[in-house]
Amino acid sequence: MQIAYRARDITEAHIVAGLLEANGIETYVGGHYLQGAMGEIGAAGFSNVYVEDEDLYRARQLAMEYESTSRSDVVTEDDEDRPDFYARWFLLVLVFLVLLLFNLH
Repeated sequence: MQIAYRARDITEAHIVAGLLEANGIETYVGGHYLQGAMGEIGAAGFSNVYVEDEDLYRARQLAMEYESTSRSDVVTEDDEDRPDFYARWFLLVLVFLVLLLFNLH
């Protein structure tokens, strides 16, 4: 077996494996146990999709098609929907309240 696709995380590896299996290519997803070493953080680069040698070329073509379509469908978020936007406002309000409390004493 050879690596047909190096996924960012285990979820993406299973998505690609499902795509390949839907096209008649048997797959094996490796890297499940390595994900747990990082805890709750999404570990990157440990998940691979393996296929038989004779299916490698076709599998890599399908994986390249997947990458080209998945990268173009990414929706950008507005600044107000990002978690760091709310964190900045929270910190700004917190600093304001602390300064206000110190000025009252």
